[in-house]
Amino acid sequence: MMKMKDFNAGLKAGLSIAIGYFPIAITFGLLAKTTGLTIIEATAMSIFVYAGAAQYISLSLIAKSVDPVLIVLNTFIVNIRHFLMTASLNEKLMPSSRTKKAWLAFWITDESFSVLATRKEEKLTMAFSFGVALIAYSSWVGFTVVGHLIGANLPPFLQAAMSVALYAMFIGLLVPSMRGNRKVVVLAVTAAAINGIFFWTGWLSTGWSILVSTLASSIFVEVIYSMKSRERTIPAQKGAES
Repeated sequence: MMKMKDFNAGLKAGLSIAIGYFPIAITFGLLAKTTGLTIIEATAMSIFVYAGAAQYISLSLIAKSVDPVLIVLNTFIVNIRHFLMTASLNEKLMPSSRTKKAWLAFWITDESFSVLATRKEEKLTMAFSFGVALIAYSSWVGFTVVGHLIGANLPPFLQAAMSVALYAMFIGLLVPSMRGNRKVVVLAVTAAAINGIFFWTGWLSTGWSILVSTLASSIFVEVIYSMKSRERTIPAQKGAES
């Protein structure tokens, strides 16, 4: 009874995530249809990949006929933050089997992590965590199907125009995180500049260009900010010693 109560509480806590996924998953389904994916392929991507930003990036790479290996590598790089999120969340969970934790780790997204990590309880039950993750996952997969079905009924000229929505979605995902965060702005500009160089010179293909730009900009910006942090720390330490 306690497990069912915790599970229902998790479903309730994750309802806001499910509602928030509605427009994003619908749009993904629409774009997947216009990119050429069948409803089975689009749904399978949401079922087995389940990573919003990575799925959108994959659509743009699929549209450019990029090597599947590069698509997988790009997805891995974009989602590498999940290692840190799930490791952090593991400390907050009550003891459970590795199998259950593995399933939960697969279902963790930025949104579900935020809901679980900010709970006031010192320890989270697995039932509650599964409730949050399951309703979010079901929403994403379900609305992907709905979006694809809607896209199938759109006139051809609207299906072609939907390709622009992919870039609009990237901007929509990026801009909110850039507000008040100079580091994110520098990271985005640096990645865009590096990718632009590769694009205009033709040194790398689209898939490799995105992969290298992401890694290079992340390393470069992190090194710069680490150096600045040290420069501020050293004078403070000297002042404390004196």
